[in-house]
Amino acid sequence: MRRKQSKPERPHLFFNRHLSWLQFNRRVLEEALDARNPLLERVKFLAITASNLDEFVEVRVAGLLQQAEHGKGERGPDGLAPRDVLTQLSAAIHEFVKDQYDCWRDKLLPALTEQLIRVRSFRQLRPEARKAVERFYLERVEPLITPVTVDPAHPFPRVLNKALCMAFLLQQRRKGTEVYLGVATVPRALPRVFRVPSTEGAIDYIFLHDVVEAYAGRLYHGYKILAAAPFRVTRNSNLYLREEESRSILDSVDAQLHRRRKGAAVRLEIEAGAEAEIVERLKSNFLLGPEQVFFADGPVNLSRLFNLYDQTPRPDLKFRAIVPKELPVGKESQGLFSLIRNRDVLLHHPYDSYSTVVRFIESAAYDPDVLSIKQTLYRTSEDSPIVRALMEAAAKKEVTVVVELKARFDEASNIQWARSLQEAGVQVYYGLVGLKTHCKLALLARRDPNNKIRRYAHLGTGNYNPSTARLYTDVSLLTCDRQVTGAVHNVFNFLTAYSERANYGPLTVAPLNLWQDCVRLIDRETAHAKAGRPSLIVAKVNSLLDKNIIEALYRASQAGVHVELIVRGACALRPGVRGISDRIRVRSIVGRFLEHSRIFVFGNGGDAEVYLGSADWMPRNLYERVEVIFRLKDPALCQRVCSEILLPYFADTEKTRFLLSTGQYRFALPGGRGPVKRFNVQEFFVDVAEKRDGDNSDFLLPFIRKLRNSPVYQILSAKWGEPATRVPGQ
Repeated sequence: MRRKQSKPERPHLFFNRHLSWLQFNRRVLEEALDARNPLLERVKFLAITASNLDEFVEVRVAGLLQQAEHGKGERGPDGLAPRDVLTQLSAAIHEFVKDQYDCWRDKLLPALTEQLIRVRSFRQLRPEARKAVERFYLERVEPLITPVTVDPAHPFPRVLNKALCMAFLLQQRRKGTEVYLGVATVPRALPRVFRVPSTEGAIDYIFLHDVVEAYAGRLYHGYKILAAAPFRVTRNSNLYLREEESRSILDSVDAQLHRRRKGAAVRLEIEAGAEAEIVERLKSNFLLGPEQVFFADGPVNLSRLFNLYDQTPRPDLKFRAIVPKELPVGKESQGLFSLIRNRDVLLHHPYDSYSTVVRFIESAAYDPDVLSIKQTLYRTSEDSPIVRALMEAAAKKEVTVVVELKARFDEASNIQWARSLQEAGVQVYYGLVGLKTHCKLALLARRDPNNKIRRYAHLGTGNYNPSTARLYTDVSLLTCDRQVTGAVHNVFNFLTAYSERANYGPLTVAPLNLWQDCVRLIDRETAHAKAGRPSLIVAKVNSLLDKNIIEALYRASQAGVHVELIVRGACALRPGVRGISDRIRVRSIVGRFLEHSRIFVFGNGGDAEVYLGSADWMPRNLYERVEVIFRLKDPALCQRVCSEILLPYFADTEKTRFLLSTGQYRFALPGGRGPVKRFNVQEFFVDVAEKRDGDNSDFLLPFIRKLRNSPVYQILSAKWGEPATRVPGQ
């Protein structure tokens, strides 16, 4: 079903996807460096960069290493072979890690100290603080640690993926001069940051590795500790499934999860200044080259700073909590269904509360008139009210759930949910062999007051996860439109019975026809432009990497189509190339919320169309997953998407970076004139949700009026009239 990508013909027109992703992570690091952000949020952004890099190394870099070692792997559209990419990535990642620690050491630590939030070494602790640390060590740390001295009788212990460890150079006090390597893995159950008693109103912490090192003499009685260093190993975390040979996908994924923790090492992080002998012994044990060793001039594993953020009770140093807008519906479940019968409901999360989606599923579970529920689950929260509702419903009605077990790093959680759902009586399926189920769909069959069976559906751009719904921007549609619900029903038949149809209109479904439909819509704009009709493409996605889509966008630009792309993460398209992409503009917005919604607008000769969905313009989304993009039909909702959601993004001056033809990102395009007034689009959406007046709202409408000469404004207003953007206080 996947269209084979043609060989690279014009590699200079494509950025490398991996190097582009690293640029995205650098934009997150810029948020940690930005003094306009609250201090603890900057600490959190730094932790996010570390967490992002972990996943990148254990999946993407690990995959490239395998391809290079086996001489496999095609050249990408950029013309680079895996080994070429690795060479460039190695230098770029080392530079990035240096910048991470510069940020921590030179920017964040001094700023935290000014706020009396201090990270102390063991030597800096006062006597009462040392006593607290000693109690913590004796009661909670030492009982869980197993020290190992590596010798012929004690092989090097199996170090788990990303586990915090301590390495020691040891010498027996009474026997000879031989130097041994000692290794102790710090249990993951322990907090990585420990708060200690402090004075003067300060909040003091000590990192866990400092605690272990301080009491290492208790672990190694009879040894002299010559040197010590915390370290961490990242392993290849790709799952290798042979689904067609497996008795069940669940058993296969479950078995592979155990192997993931023991995969080949791909990175060693170790404290800067560690004894060379410790580094060499670890490199030799893990079979790593010097380019795979990263020296941490600060705490090994900066993602531990999440603990510092969570444990510090300083709301004045964090973003103010958002109070999302609740959908005004009565308490009875009939009220929600009655509202959906009257009109489609569009929700913009997290500014519109995700509780409406949760309530949609809970109402279905407890409403006796709801006869059946079908739902996809890709990632969900640990204590999911949606999963609980589905299990409750299974005792009284037909409940079918398609669980994607292979949602990366959520496999264990999804396996647990799948088994719990099965035990509750839910019919659980795992999608299609070889394809991830990534679409976000829920379908209810309900007996309405007229005694007729009506179907209600939820279609979204984000996962059924109330926790991440507070942090990710997504869009949800609740509808009972017969064409839409009928198409959703057919998608579920495809997932559970491989019942394939030629047409899923008004939906478009990957891997069946989504990439063809996307290219067709882009080419339609090209035809409109050539015929002199209004043409426009606006796309908001997480990543843009597919060669076929990019080449279609280049054709559109050459024909005269104005293309506005909001691409949060990796982007392989090179904008601003004369005669090729000079009508394409790419911006990335990185802020307190993760931009996750996928929105597409096509001018269509003045008869504009709006599409929403779960798919990015990436090969894996278009060819290797079950995805759904759907056309939004209600004119009022189309106007809301365009004027109230998309247009404000074009006003942002604070969190928007523009992609240049060089591959670099800049906060403002070259050639701008005069001072730029501050406008933060995410803060504006928060203000709108809370009906709060402010500079953001004062600035938005004048900016939109300035757009009147732009193709974006002209084409959208020609279809739906003047934008009626909701502004607080108006």
